Amino acid sequence: MSVKKLKPISNAQRFRVVNNFDMLTASKPEKKLLSPSKRTGGRNNKGRMTVKHVGGGHKRQYRIIDFKRDKYDTPGDVMTIEYDPNRSSFIALIKYPDGEKRYIVAQTGLKVGQKVVSGIKKVSPDIGNAMPLSLIPLGTIISCMELVPGKGANIARSAGSFAQLMAREEKYATVKLPSGETRMILSKCFATIGAVSNSDHQLVVSGKAGRSRWLGRRPRTRPVAMNPVDHPMGGGEGRASGGHPRNKNGVPAKGFKTRSRTKKSNKFILERKKK
Repeated sequence: MSVKKLKPISNAQRFRVVNNFDMLTASKPEKKLLSPSKRTGGRNNKGRMTVKHVGGGHKRQYRIIDFKRDKYDTPGDVMTIEYDPNRSSFIALIKYPDGEKRYIVAQTGLKVGQKVVSGIKKVSPDIGNAMPLSLIPLGTIISCMELVPGKGANIARSAGSFAQLMAREEKYATVKLPSGETRMILSKCFATIGAVSNSDHQLVVSGKAGRSRWLGRRPRTRPVAMNPVDHPMGGGEGRASGGHPRNKNGVPAKGFKTRSRTKKSNKFILERKKK
């Protein structure tokens, strides 16, 4: 994976940095694994705008991703590595011996022709294999991890993210999450070996405002430029700073803790995330 800086033949391209996509091997998705994706444009069922800065954007079709990896102990072949417009990471098309095809989130280093397996028995800790935390060697880099057994992966799924298995004790495993938080997770939860692909995603520079519109992001007005009727940080004579940072509903931001002190899962967090 790599990025390239375009020649400044226009003002829009002067600072633009794009992904080379040299990991991709196919340009068209598997039709049977596509699903229609309808946009709301930030409107509710009455047509009223209820979410700001949302609207427009290119049409997309949703790729059905296998986050559960519940085809156990059946090795599958990696057919293609593909682009997915719905996520920052790449996806891999897996074909199993019975002919079934599934998409999974691709890991860095995953190659076409490689065999991957999701195992509840002892499986080699190769990149792309999925297994319970109880079978993964300590210190291994993992991604696409479950928080509830059988629910499907919901941790470390974005481009370049990964967690690390630190320790095991009784029925819990200690995992260091991408945020820096260290917490205990049930050893029965599945995780995939390796870091998520497309780690260069964070180096991409859009270069122009139009690219945000392609992604469905409408222009955002600064709160300090609004009137008091529109935002708590609006108004004031001259160029006022806006006061304490807060959202449109008046809830403080930038350092204000919103997590409940009595939340049941607090006892599983061993170390809070780094700021």
